[in-house]
Amino acid sequence: MRAIVVETCGGPESLVYRDAETPSPKAGEALIKVEAIGLNYIDVYHRTGLYPLPRPFIPGMEAAGIVEAVGEGVTEVAVGDRVAYAMQVGAYAEYAAVQSWRLVKVPDGVSAQQAAAAMLQGMTAHYLVTSTYALKAGDTALIHAAAGGVGLLLCQMVKNIGARGIGTVSTETKAALAREAGADEVILYTEQDFEAEVKRLTDGKGVQVVYDSVGQTTFLKSLNCLAPRGMLALFGQSSGPVATFDPALLAQKGSLFLTRPSLAAYAATREELLWRAGDLFNWINAGKLKLRIEKTFPLADAAEAHRQLEGRKTTGKVLLIP
Repeated sequence: MRAIVVETCGGPESLVYRDAETPSPKAGEALIKVEAIGLNYIDVYHRTGLYPLPRPFIPGMEAAGIVEAVGEGVTEVAVGDRVAYAMQVGAYAEYAAVQSWRLVKVPDGVSAQQAAAAMLQGMTAHYLVTSTYALKAGDTALIHAAAGGVGLLLCQMVKNIGARGIGTVSTETKAALAREAGADEVILYTEQDFEAEVKRLTDGKGVQVVYDSVGQTTFLKSLNCLAPRGMLALFGQSSGPVATFDPALLAQKGSLFLTRPSLAAYAATREELLWRAGDLFNWINAGKLKLRIEKTFPLADAAEAHRQLEGRKTTGKVLLIP
């Protein structure tokens, strides 16, 4: 098969498109003929070595396709099933051997591209609003990178819950996308101080939760945006890791909560996985959740896709197509 292989960690040029051995499904695995691959920021962390993996490796944590073969003991799926998965490395390839418990059947009405676009970022947005901080009507949430893949989904979910969403973005074009997705207020952080704007928009009270995938450049101001006993859900670090700090800071700023959640911990069982993915597919079919698939690249062009993602030149979801 053809695949993207990382032999040396580094920049986008580390993504080498070459021949690789087609995997065989072991016990408890299924072989997937990949139709669409989701691009996620965690792929960048793997490529650069920020989140180290044994090398060489095939990156990619999310894909959709058709079950080609199953290993011993597999009961969750059968040959010919349309499936999608997230949180197992190896998706940047024409075939992937995936633990069968991670596979979710894709219902009629949802395409392979939609499924690949929904799984990782969609389940991330789902756990953030349902479990990390169980958002309710009347709450206010601050959503950083509101025009990004997770951000646009969060804007919609916050709106559907009946909460107020305040988004931060870098350009007017991205602001329009965030508003279209349901953000009640949008702050251009390139022109305004988002902390001061949040204070103004909440009459100085602050927000109940900040959903922050940016990290280093937003961290302290995100804490300052919170109401007393509010929560900062730091679920990414696109601007770099947060510096060490004294936990007493959380007390000084109003007995705040800080969590660093991951999808792996919030979809650790098949029951939880099926709940989150099932909600997403139902919402997509019902028109309650709209996916913005902005760009698709041939798998061979994965390096260019990474350049555009890291250069903040993308909104919504980017897919790679074998």
